[in-house]
Amino acid sequence: MNLTEINIREKSFHNKLQSQKKGRFENIFYKSIYNITEDFFIFLKHKAKDALVLDYGCGAGSFVERVIKFNPKKITGVDISEVSIDKAKKKANELNINVNYIIDNCEKTKFDDETFDIVYGTGILHHLEINKCLDEIYRILKFKGNLVFVEPLGTNPIINLYRKLTPNSRSKDEHPLIDKDFRYIKNKFTNTNIKYYGFLTLIFFPFYGSPKNSKFFRILVSLDQYLFKLKFFQLFAWSCLITAKKC
Repeated sequence: MNLTEINIREKSFHNKLQSQKKGRFENIFYKSIYNITEDFFIFLKHKAKDALVLDYGCGAGSFVERVIKFNPKKITGVDISEVSIDKAKKKANELNINVNYIIDNCEKTKFDDETFDIVYGTGILHHLEINKCLDEIYRILKFKGNLVFVEPLGTNPIINLYRKLTPNSRSKDEHPLIDKDFRYIKNKFTNTNIKYYGFLTLIFFPFYGSPKNSKFFRILVSLDQYLFKLKFFQLFAWSCLITAKKC
């Protein structure tokens, strides 16, 4: 496995992160983008049946338990962190789920061309050299194959300030996505759609409990989606859902 200096730093960061027993403080904010996870799984539910699926940058295999319910033909997980893969394998064994987990560099995998029908991931692309990983995803996707990713955005100035003030909570080389990254995706793939999340739902997150059962959260989601129709408000979103197809 050939690794760049960035790959080595990312591997070390995620090995350390997966070895920690305590979760990161930032995890409390993730309820504000609960709806992005819902939409992520809705997309996979409609695409994964009888498909060869790749969990790209799978980490500890957090989403496999849900994806397996969509009846894919086979799930493969790939990650650079051996600690993550060990945890993913243990979890799969405990749940009696058959997943093929592989330690590899996501920017240059050993998979054959056009292997997978679907490639999915959450919070992985911004840890990689974006052009390299998108080229690799394009290579290993079958013709008319689909990708779906959840990624943080790098345009909200307040969130960017928080990131600068908490350097130990993130890797040195991570780069939340900006416009030029989306242009590359759109030039590489077809049917590209970028959906934005986490503006009002993030601002008001102390004022609702579980987002799953909160009417207030659903109102905020509706307001967010209305505001995100305007380019200006997209700049203040926290995260996005990316879907695209290889044609």
